[in-house]
Amino acid sequence: MIALEDWAEIRRLHRAEGMPIKEIARRLGLARNTVRAALRAEAPPSRERGPRGSAVDEVEPAIRALLAEFPRMPATVIAERIGWRRSLTILKDRVRELRPLFTPPDPTDRVEYSPGEVAQCDLWFPPAPIPVGGGVERVLPVLTMTCGYSRVTGAVMIPSRKAGDILAGMWQILASWGACPRTLVWDRESAIGGPGKPTVEAASFAGTIGVRIKLAPPRDPEFKGLVERRNGFFETSFLPGRTFTGPFDFTDQIGHWLADRANTRVLRAIGSVSPAQRWTADRAAMVALPPLAPAIGLTHRVRLGRDYYVRIDANDYSVDPRVIGRFVDVIATPARVVASCAGQVVADHARDWGHARTITDPAHQETARSLRADLAARRQAQQRSTRTHADGHVVAIRALPDYDALFGVDFDPRPDLGAVTAEGK
Repeated sequence: MIALEDWAEIRRLHRAEGMPIKEIARRLGLARNTVRAALRAEAPPSRERGPRGSAVDEVEPAIRALLAEFPRMPATVIAERIGWRRSLTILKDRVRELRPLFTPPDPTDRVEYSPGEVAQCDLWFPPAPIPVGGGVERVLPVLTMTCGYSRVTGAVMIPSRKAGDILAGMWQILASWGACPRTLVWDRESAIGGPGKPTVEAASFAGTIGVRIKLAPPRDPEFKGLVERRNGFFETSFLPGRTFTGPFDFTDQIGHWLADRANTRVLRAIGSVSPAQRWTADRAAMVALPPLAPAIGLTHRVRLGRDYYVRIDANDYSVDPRVIGRFVDVIATPARVVASCAGQVVADHARDWGHARTITDPAHQETARSLRADLAARRQAQQRSTRTHADGHVVAIRALPDYDALFGVDFDPRPDLGAVTAEGK
């Protein structure tokens, strides 16, 4: 086959220089027919290799048989079933070519959202551990919400994946928006819709606001691709080069970054405008927030024991020991843990985002010490005024005149001094 450089030179000499075919062949050392073919060709010569054999060709029938029965079988499992001992790369390439022949196509349409129609919600776990105090770091979830029409996104770090904490994060974002989209899309997050329908907490939250929660089909992350792609954007554009002093610092930093960067950049998907430019129309069509906030946070009701602590999210918080033995209602938001008894606050702590910690109010310790001292004094006084039989029965110690009064005896143990004097005379 003639080289590309020779093909170009032949055409130049003949077309630009007017050199005859015989002279071109002599100068370039080519056959005349080769020169004629190069002049007749309408396209440059290309080197196309014919099909080459592969070691996978021998096992392709076995691969087809497995895919016909199990279209979604992973290539690693196929390699194990057919006894493949060579490189997995070439086997995966062949499986990738053959799999579409055995799986029906599943196309997805591009969806256009109306203003105020929907917001997609998700939990993002940034790979950067966050300091939570005491020299401890944790990988904490971040609740993200992306509006379908404007693509405006909100994000807030939360202490756990429990329903109360997730709903507290949602309310924080919605409160910053000042309105709520008519539909909130979630995947099968266990605290929101694990059983295939909204949980009691999630349904109560949505009902209070007056919107609905829509769950994505199982194993279909593309159903909420807007927020999923946003999470990937966070990892590549927000996290690199940043350090955080704690969860609230993370929330502050990502909030400012969203307002200044993510929600102001132009997106081709929404007509080459920024989310901020669409936000006014999107927010105007949303549902107004109710005057009373929905029930959020972790709640717990327990009868306070002698160990005057209550456990919330694996941490123990002290409570006023004066209410030992009575029911205590505890509510924990991302910022505070508050306990009340009969409508009176008996504990108020800053929420600790660590794990297996004990948080004690010094005033509660002092109250407990005072109660123990008072109880000890009462027991000592009781021991002085009572005695215990061999069987353990406690009997009060009484003065002898008490028994005289009980039996109606008028006995004066004092001697008669007049009688004693007469006898002496």
